[in-house]
Amino acid sequence: MRLAIVGIRGIPNNYGGFETLAEYLVEHFDKDIELTVYCSSRDMDSQVRTYKGAKLRYLPISSHGAAGILYDSLALFMAVLTCDKVLFLGFGGGFIMPFLGKYKSKIILNIGGLDWKRDKWSPFAKKVIRFSEAQLVKNCSRLIADNAGISDYLLKTYGRSSELIAYGGDQAMKVSPTQEDTQLYPFLTGDYAFSVTRIQIDNNIDLILDAFSAQNELPLVMVGNWNNSEYGRQTKKKYQDRVGLILLDAIYDRTKLDVLRSNCSLYIHGHSAGGTNPSLVEAMYLELPIFAFASGYNEYTTENKAIYFDSKESLTALIQGRKGYDLVALAKNLKLIAEKSYRWKSIAEKYKKLILS
Repeated sequence: MRLAIVGIRGIPNNYGGFETLAEYLVEHFDKDIELTVYCSSRDMDSQVRTYKGAKLRYLPISSHGAAGILYDSLALFMAVLTCDKVLFLGFGGGFIMPFLGKYKSKIILNIGGLDWKRDKWSPFAKKVIRFSEAQLVKNCSRLIADNAGISDYLLKTYGRSSELIAYGGDQAMKVSPTQEDTQLYPFLTGDYAFSVTRIQIDNNIDLILDAFSAQNELPLVMVGNWNNSEYGRQTKKKYQDRVGLILLDAIYDRTKLDVLRSNCSLYIHGHSAGGTNPSLVEAMYLELPIFAFASGYNEYTTENKAIYFDSKESLTALIQGRKGYDLVALAKNLKLIAEKSYRWKSIAEKYKKLILS
């Protein structure tokens, strides 16, 4: 079986959730599946030709913005011509789908979240993304949803059922800080809240920073790609001097990231656009107490066992009243859910079964 993975920036991962998924599928698939992963040479610093047995094929087009539509479409076209099955991740290849009718049986789709709902897009871009989503959903052979909320959406909107397969979180590990770590990050010696996120509007960055600015009981450490957008740069400039806020640039070294997040007193998750978010699943696996934005999708992921906020005021109140909750029990419950539902080995097995069927 020759399988292509299309729709991501590339691997090894230094970007996001779909890249993480691709990495772990590569790691857990065996010789029954011959893998090719399409990557953007414009976006990847490293351009190795193989990764853990998978072939990496590069296209000289960015995977971001408007260029991403061309990148996804070209990769999808090339993949269906050369592979038995194609796992498409995302939404960018929709415009070419009506022309690939005879290859429909090859294409398996995971759209992730509902990207057209993200506030970072203009009204026109949202229409383009939703049109692309519709073309993909209507013209693929099989659908994968990573969250029950997405599965419900696909059924209600397009009348199509999907296979529910989430993400893994067991790559996250508890790491005790070294003396060098505490010298570099003095906050590790005390209580602090933590969040790791892409810095974009729909992740409720301003809401979270405003809420923590409104109290002085618990500092917040937020790690993100502040310098990748004008919104990120302006937001960092606005908040970086406020007491109790520690804004750190993106960290792609997993061990360093695990030191910071596995030792926090409280994890804050602000994503709102849908789907199962990898950083949330990883926080669950680290046995962290979680305050999450009430998006509906986050409640599905955590099986309603986290604590939820929907405004600056509600988050501020939760922070100030956090000692009234049994945060230890909350964290243990979330860890049990993660161990049951979010292990990469079992997730890869579900993907393999679907692909080979």
